[in-house]
Amino acid sequence: MRTNPERRAALLHAAIDVLAEEGARGLTFRAVDERAGVPKGTASNYFADRDTLLRQAGQHLFVRLTPDPEYLAERMSRPPSKALDAVLMRDIVERARSDRNGFLAMLELRLEATRRPELREVFTEHYRANLEENVRAHVEGGFPGDRSTVVMLYLAMTGLLVEYLTLPGVLDAAESPLDDLVGSLVDVIVPER
Repeated sequence: MRTNPERRAALLHAAIDVLAEEGARGLTFRAVDERAGVPKGTASNYFADRDTLLRQAGQHLFVRLTPDPEYLAERMSRPPSKALDAVLMRDIVERARSDRNGFLAMLELRLEATRRPELREVFTEHYRANLEENVRAHVEGGFPGDRSTVVMLYLAMTGLLVEYLTLPGVLDAAESPLDDLVGSLVDVIVPER
């Protein structure tokens, strides 16, 4: 297998875009090569098989969708509040807007994980660790609410993103803009101090 890290990253980004645009069934080495603009056969030199490509694309997706640490540190340096919770939730929506393919690929891989135990294991482990880190940061950071507050925000934002990314016309037709909906979710879920 080839080891050029830049080429591997480019192939993984291409795989993520193929997943978002064509679905898991459309993820082939040829499709990845075409999307990455590399010669035919390149992806097969980097990934032993399609399962390896799927798994590594999933792992790379977590890196791609992780917010910039400096940006997040700036946000978290602010005093903890319900208003900051709303800002953080709006940041998630903004990341989905700016990397729609990344979030759609994540949804596609979550569906694929229902059929592939090894992928489900990787995703479950990552999501569980991410949720626990969010709970820890929320509680230890002095934000209003407790573990259940974070879990409810997680569930509400997951549903909102699925709706927004898969059937955008539903929320576009709503009376409130998406950012207002996020604010309403936070108002309902996060308790007052």
